[in-house]
Formats: sequence, C-alpha cells, structure tokens
Amino acid sequence: MSFRLKAAIAAAFALSAAAAMTASDMSIASEAISSATTLPAALSVAPMVGSQPAVIYGTPREVSQPLASAPKGDTVISPDSDVQATSLAALVDAQGAPEELEGDMKCLAGAVYFESKGESLEGQLAVARVIINRAKSGRFADSLCGVVYQPSQFSFVRGHGMPPIREESRSWREAVAIAQIAADDSWDSLAEGALFFHARRVAPGWGKARLASIDNHIFYR
Repeated sequence: MSFRLKAAIAAAFALSAAAAMTASDMSIASEAISSATTLPAALSVAPMVGSQPAVIYGTPREVSQPLASAPKGDTVISPDSDVQATSLAALVDAQGAPEELEGDMKCLAGAVYFESKGESLEGQLAVARVIINRAKSGRFADSLCGVVYQPSQFSFVRGHGMPPIREESRSWREAVAIAQIAADDSWDSLAEGALFFHARRVAPGWGKARLASIDNHIFYR
C-alpha cells in the first residue's frame, strides 16, 4: 500500500471519529436542557446565552399572617377600627394620660371632677351626660361651659370659675377620660336622657321622671 493511500485512510478515520464526538456532545446538551424543566416552579430556564443557560427567578409569593387575637376580656385595638372595650374601666384606661384641656372640655371634665370625684365611673359618666344633654336640649345654655356656669346650677362654681384642680391626681385623670368618652358618646350611660340630678341627702320634690339612682346621685329626665 502506498504512502498516499495510507494517509487518506487515516484522514477518513479521523473525520469519522470527530463526527461521532460532535453528535454525542449535542445529545448530552439536549438532555441537560430537557432536565432543566424539572426545576422547582420558582425557577424557569431562559434561552441559551453564550454557552450557559440563563436562570430567571420567578415572582416571590406574598405571604400574609393574621394578627393574633387578644385574650378574651382584654381591650382590643386594631389599626382600622376604634377602640373596643369590654367595660367602662377598660375604655377609661385606653384614654391614656390626660392632655392639657381648655374651653368646653375643661368645663365638662371640671364638672365631673367636682360633682362626682371618688364615685364610680358609671356615676361620673352620668354626670357628664347630664351636662351634654342640657347643652343639646335647647332649654339651657347651648355650650358646655354655658351649662356649667349657669347661675344656681352647680354648687362648686364660684362666680365664673372653678376651685383649683389637682391635675396630677387619679381623680382628674378619670374625669378627663370620662369627659372624652361622654363627648364621643362611646359608652351608654345608665342615665341616658337625664337633664337633672341631685344628691341622695336632699329631696327637692321636683315631680320629674326618675331615671336612675347611681352612687350618691339620683337622675331625672
């Protein structure tokens, strides 16, 4: 066999081997791309970029967690609702520290403080509701201060003023909270609709409709 014939046969074998290797590589690449479809749903495979497949991350899922419920009987405060309370005492506590008051709210809180200081929260709320009811009735002054300072109505009034108030006391804190609750009408009084009240120790004989007796006061319409 001539040298040229041997060279030709060797070249043919080399070309055949190269072709077989290329086919094998393409088969392996195809299997790799096919197996990528089994990746988790959060991933997807993009078209080939250069010699490596590009991986694109799916959109993360939004996970919401419900707010934990408060124990039964506790005051519940939610971002999109008003304060809900299981008792008047809980509602008073939710009011926080008293702010600096002026105008009608100062008159209302002052009347609660001097007329019912030391009585139950229900008794204080009833006093506050009487003052608010009077201002709305058309039968008395049309402002809270006007009602409180109307002559011969409240014994604590001195001229057109009030005695000094111990604003650091618990009694004042309660009076301010009760005044706010009454103004917001956020708790029903046991003496709803009352326009008058007097101490138990007196008997004025008014002949009015009696609504409730709370602590040291009797309330009338």
